[in-house]
Amino acid sequence: MPPFEKLPKDQVKVTSSTVMNNLQGKRLWLIGASTGIGRDLALLLAKEGVAVVISARNEGALQSLIQEMKPVETELGSHSLVVYDVKKMDMAKGAFEAAGELDGIIYCAGAYEPMTAHKPNLVALEEMVEINYCGAFRVLAEIVPRFVQRKSGYILLIGSISGYRGLPNAWGYGATKAALMHLAENLKCDLMGSGVRIQICNLGFVETRLTDKNNFKMPFIMDTKSAAQRIVKGMKSKRFEIAFPLIMVLALKFLALLPRPLYFTVISLMGNKSDRNS
Repeated sequence: MPPFEKLPKDQVKVTSSTVMNNLQGKRLWLIGASTGIGRDLALLLAKEGVAVVISARNEGALQSLIQEMKPVETELGSHSLVVYDVKKMDMAKGAFEAAGELDGIIYCAGAYEPMTAHKPNLVALEEMVEINYCGAFRVLAEIVPRFVQRKSGYILLIGSISGYRGLPNAWGYGATKAALMHLAENLKCDLMGSGVRIQICNLGFVETRLTDKNNFKMPFIMDTKSAAQRIVKGMKSKRFEIAFPLIMVLALKFLALLPRPLYFTVISLMGNKSDRNS
């Protein structure tokens, strides 16, 4: 499908319920679907009976994914794609309208560059801010008012446990994920009683082209299929936060409770060598 070709109304419909304990029959827009977690999540959602609208910048990758999803049809019809660059402010409205009627959205777009304050890369920093955070705002600015108006909708933001507290080697990236957590909490507070359901998924290390850039040990790293399975399981729950792996989540949440002087002491005792790894 060409960018911003709106689906005919008779090809789409949405359900009134935003409860995701049964995903079958839902129609979800997945942004950041061309590779990694997003790609496997799209495939798994299709198998769950979701009509998936997939978006990313790479049209070729989206076309390939659509072909792989084709055998899994749903009661809402075939899956579709909308080419969309989240960095471009003027594309948000057109992309949303092209996606058609939706039960919800999953924002999975992400950029990552390992970095320390010793050697900042401004281009990479701005890329992470634009994709990880500002892109979410652009989409939500179009979607939230319409979901509120009809009194139903579902929003899932894909974050990272690196946002729980400032960590070595995460200059820029961790800040964007902390901001995304804050945004999810803002939405939860503002939209209570509106019929719009909010979730955030905070992940540990997942094997993708992004984590391939790391030159340090990544504990409890998992593959993208396992991550997608955990996300879908979390979507069916009533939890606000989906977070895994559990051991890392508990460890980082414990560290987040520490007073700053004690926290920085713990980090220093762990042997922060970020100046040599940058």
